[in-house]
Amino acid sequence: MTIGGTTRQQIPLSDFALHQVRLTGDYHTNAIQKELQYLHAYELDRLLAGFRENRGLEPKASKYPGWENTEIRGHTLGHYMTACAQAYSASKDPVMLDRLNYMIAELTDCQFESGYLSAYPEKLIDNVENKQPAWVPWYTMHKIIAGLISIYHATQSKEAFDIVSRLGDWVSSRTSQWTKELQATVLAVEYGGMNDCLYDLYQITGKKEHLAAAHQFDELPLFEAIRDGRDILKGKHANTTIPKFIGALNRYLTLGESERFYLEAAMKFWDIVVDHHSYMTGGNSESEHFGEPDLLDAKRTDITCETCNSYNMLKLTRELFKLTRDRKYADFYERTYLNAILSSQHPETGMTMYFQPMATGYFKIYSSPFEHFWCCTGTGMESFTKLNDSVYFHQNDELYVNQYVSSTLDWAEQQATVSLKENLPADDQATLRIGIENGETRSFAVHLRVPYWVSGELEARVNGEAVLPDIREGYMVIRRAWSDGDTITLGLPMKVTASLLPDNPQAVGFQYGPVVLSAALGTEDMTQASTGIMVRVPTKRMRIKDYLIPTGMSPDEWIAGIERHLVREGRELVFKLRHTDEDDRLAFTPHYEQHSERYGIYWHVIGEDSEELKRHQEQLRMDELIREATIDSVQVGNDQYELQHGIQGEETFGGAWDGQNGRAAHPGGWFSYKLKVVPGIRNSLQFLFFSVHHDRVMNIYADGELITSYQSSPAFKREFLTLSFDIPESVVQGKEQVEFKFVPEGKINGIYGILRTMRPIVEN
Repeated sequence: MTIGGTTRQQIPLSDFALHQVRLTGDYHTNAIQKELQYLHAYELDRLLAGFRENRGLEPKASKYPGWENTEIRGHTLGHYMTACAQAYSASKDPVMLDRLNYMIAELTDCQFESGYLSAYPEKLIDNVENKQPAWVPWYTMHKIIAGLISIYHATQSKEAFDIVSRLGDWVSSRTSQWTKELQATVLAVEYGGMNDCLYDLYQITGKKEHLAAAHQFDELPLFEAIRDGRDILKGKHANTTIPKFIGALNRYLTLGESERFYLEAAMKFWDIVVDHHSYMTGGNSESEHFGEPDLLDAKRTDITCETCNSYNMLKLTRELFKLTRDRKYADFYERTYLNAILSSQHPETGMTMYFQPMATGYFKIYSSPFEHFWCCTGTGMESFTKLNDSVYFHQNDELYVNQYVSSTLDWAEQQATVSLKENLPADDQATLRIGIENGETRSFAVHLRVPYWVSGELEARVNGEAVLPDIREGYMVIRRAWSDGDTITLGLPMKVTASLLPDNPQAVGFQYGPVVLSAALGTEDMTQASTGIMVRVPTKRMRIKDYLIPTGMSPDEWIAGIERHLVREGRELVFKLRHTDEDDRLAFTPHYEQHSERYGIYWHVIGEDSEELKRHQEQLRMDELIREATIDSVQVGNDQYELQHGIQGEETFGGAWDGQNGRAAHPGGWFSYKLKVVPGIRNSLQFLFFSVHHDRVMNIYADGELITSYQSSPAFKREFLTLSFDIPESVVQGKEQVEFKFVPEGKINGIYGILRTMRPIVEN
């Protein structure tokens, strides 16, 4: 295997079955228990209602509301099947098995003769092919297929196998008719991990038709660009893009070295995302999209770091680690697992998050049990039923310990057990106890990850005696004949470190060992707002100071001496500032334990009376003025948010160009949105225009009245312009909402960024 320019041939590592690893720490066991309680609380007939209705059968209960009563209905059942299958695999709970069997029996009745199975009509698939608005039907199909495969793996159910095989036949029949042009049209709309699940399906059926269908969802131009090292992610929907590369990697895993190109594409993609698009929590994206590489401070908002992205990055990461044994994947897995995944669940309710704001001053918002059914609710179910899946790996007589979390391992192949106890990061020790059946000795090697955050050398003792470190490729290796009761004690010293953002070296986050720290900022006015379709986001209707001013030294000096300037108080995991203007106010604690207050992860460290401080304050002021002046807004080109605003259209398509989301229409086509207005004041309409669309006319109507025919410059340029047009008072009078229709003349034309209705900006 060629990795980083070197050649290394080795057998991929294997993971342990979920029932072989049990987490024993209080935080993890509570997280798992809360998820299981949630899974058991679901009414299966409500989850299945849309499937019965679509098949022409009488539903046994009403559909759940929220996303489960929209075009994406059925996606939750897909996630739920996977989560329940994982829960059953870990526990062998007969009640959970009954749930799995019931769902399969019901879905058998709901499947069409063609093999088609869904809670939405096949017409939505037609809409995608005909360039009509549709909310990601192939994305939902991926969840259904993946859930059925998960049940088959967990139970070996012949019925589950038959359903998913027939559904795969339908996908094959449909995709085999695609032309290259039609394929490009379909792949332009989010399709989840369709290639990934179809490669999984091929692995269990061996049907060449299923393999051919998987290939139809492989986006070769994207893979080629990334494999060549070209970062073309700007403007791409992150949770659309990450699963594509999970599928590319699965193509390699399924077919072997002949498909090495796909492995290399997946590895290069991982490098690009982690090194140039990720925050210190491991999360990525703003408004669900990748931005300019290394432009992270400028993109910190209330809607950064969609949790689905972290879930999918971990799926990609663990498979790359198993193939390469490269510690960088294990380090990233730990970082994201602790600071994005564990951070996403409320420990009292078990509910999970959609966005994880990186902008200082916002707060966490969690899903409701049975009202919203966000995508991140579904991936949350899956994440918290497999928290134990990447602690240990093995191959023959080699054991890899990748995460230092309290747990027990039943290594049946070696007739051995391992118990790991720790209290990280409260203290810096972890102890492994080896158990050997029948009092015999067993010879094997234990590979202990040397984490990136260890301050100094990892120390190890076997049965109390120090061992000479044998460090190989980021792992301490101890090979010996183990006896029952042998122990390994590890010293994992840690310290406070600072993490800088590439586009602003004075935008700093803090970490202690593996744990990202955040400061609680109180509970004043924690009002929620809505975005997208029934997604709740935090508001910040007051100014919150998000910068630190060092005293007696420069910002660079303060950051360089962070160990002296952010100090742990006593044995509690509470850290206080030193030598800043905020020493007496701010206290930093592990972010994954931050659930009930506004918080700050990143802080600008700036000099007193500096130009940076003045610019910072002016930018905050202008951003706030724009927010206050906005009446309503829609993220153009983002299907979820567009649907909330009643999108209609013909011969229209969405996408991203030069890092901005947009929507355009062909000649003879149009698109429209409904946005709120406020009678009695001056209302305006604002959006971005891409000057590449030079020498063209865009007619804009408000409730059927032409408000402007915008003629773009005849000169070609490649820049975005902010355009604003007054909305006639006669249109707004007596109304709370107006439909805005965009009709190009003669050539393709479109709008970009955020479409807003605004009141006049009022200077404070």
